[in-house]
Amino acid sequence: MSTELDGVRPDAVPPAVVKAADLLAEAARTGIACPPVRTLFDEGDLEAAYGVQQLGVRRDLDSGRRIVGRKIGLTSPAVQRQLGVDQPDFGALFADMAVPDGGEVPAGRLLQPKVEAEVALVLGRDLPDRECTVVDVLRAVDFALPALEIVDSRVRGWDISLVDTVADNASCGLYGLGATPVPLTRIDLRTVTMAMTRGGATVSEGSGADCLGSPLNAAVWLASALAERGDPLRAGDLVLTGALGPMVPARPGDVFEATISDLGSVRVAFATDGTDTGGTETDVTEGDTQ
Repeated sequence: MSTELDGVRPDAVPPAVVKAADLLAEAARTGIACPPVRTLFDEGDLEAAYGVQQLGVRRDLDSGRRIVGRKIGLTSPAVQRQLGVDQPDFGALFADMAVPDGGEVPAGRLLQPKVEAEVALVLGRDLPDRECTVVDVLRAVDFALPALEIVDSRVRGWDISLVDTVADNASCGLYGLGATPVPLTRIDLRTVTMAMTRGGATVSEGSGADCLGSPLNAAVWLASALAERGDPLRAGDLVLTGALGPMVPARPGDVFEATISDLGSVRVAFATDGTDTGGTETDVTEGDTQ
């Protein structure tokens, strides 16, 4: 993966970008959330926020982590209105973020986890064009899977604006994927329905239409946005297309399972021992979606 910071001297990166990246990295390292980083920039400076994200990604790559794809956030019209934006955002997915289907998230691995159900797409072809179409995506996707994205914020109390979440790698945490790939010729992603349970009780419901009208629309937006930045989606990439329903705070001992019609199910648990992975800072409105 390339970034816009490749080839840029470290001393040429704006000091505010470096400071924000340092704050977020320290929060991830220590497990102690930091204040919002938006105060370091002009209001709504998305390019600076993506600069912070890119610096963090470059540091992760330098440390040996491996990118396996991208996630799309802010696909909910309600959350877009709340933040005063008219587009989603994106972040990088790393191989070490994967949790096996039925697996467990270790205690203390995350700061303020929340869980949401999504459609995951795995590409069989590159998507290099800046004006990507649904047909391009349909041709490129190898198969779809049900997914649980475990979002997390390094910002204290989830006190985030669009700038904060973009800088914080779109609030990426972990993800779990179902085990049975389904080709798109067998499914209409716009009409799929989703139900997510926590401890057997339904806590989130939605449909494909709740994700920018269809997860395919979200994938088109992402492919175009990345191609515009010179870092297009490639064959083999995993794409988490965005929440189909509200995200829900996770606490130690919770077991989440999402079932998406025609795609199957995926299950992830949270360990009960050790540090409280939920904490008081996760207790915010459950109607939020990334």
